Amino acid sequence: MAMIPRSPKDPESRRWLALGNNFGLAEAIIGLLVGWVLSSVAVALFSKASGQHVLVTTFGSNVVNLIGLWVGLVGAALYAARYRSPANSGGLWRRMQDDFGLGLRPVDIPIGILVGVVSQYALTPLLELPLLPFVPHLFTRINQPAKSLTHGVNTPGLVVLGLLVCIGSPFVEELYFRGLLLRGLVGRFARFGPGLGVALGVVATGVIFGLVHFEPLELIALAGFGMVLSIVALRTGRLGAGMIAHATFNAVTFITIAVGH
Repeated sequence: MAMIPRSPKDPESRRWLALGNNFGLAEAIIGLLVGWVLSSVAVALFSKASGQHVLVTTFGSNVVNLIGLWVGLVGAALYAARYRSPANSGGLWRRMQDDFGLGLRPVDIPIGILVGVVSQYALTPLLELPLLPFVPHLFTRINQPAKSLTHGVNTPGLVVLGLLVCIGSPFVEELYFRGLLLRGLVGRFARFGPGLGVALGVVATGVIFGLVHFEPLELIALAGFGMVLSIVALRTGRLGAGMIAHATFNAVTFITIAVGH
């Protein structure tokens, strides 16, 4: 992995900055745009084939929408690791480990579960609290997108959605946001100094993570959760704990809604 051209005296800052890459931002931007285009085209084609209006959300449209987006996000990471990585040895999987921290250790499981549960039940309600005086029925409205995702879906469909939301999304989004994007931003912001460079990368990644979900009422909470996941990824040097935390966070909501479905 390419090292950042700085050598701060603080060993901890040096370790965190070493997780930055001097590549990946262009691929991250292009991958996100490609993912949006593919998801839009996939939803349009599905709606035409099923005879439904493109603005009507269904189980099928949700599935093809996710898959289209994921093709762009995962494709960006694979392309960057294959063609932009400075590593001159090892296969693609090894480069994904070295450049993006793709990996899981047993200790990541309890750490991830704890982070996911605390973020779901403590962090997000705390961050959403300032909106309470300004948004009537705030928490009901916040839960509406998740409920609409499972509306009218039968049991096999719920299983498929559960796999996509609780396994697929955490893997793809952590690889893209905390692997490709975060490390590219930390590398780019390193010029501002060790502490500020890491902080800017964490904040920027969290904000982009929140914005990409297109849920205005959840923006602050999702951005905060994204920052927590970025810190976990940098602190451990791996994506494993963040993937478990993300999976736990999604699973808590999904299971609660599915049980009452």
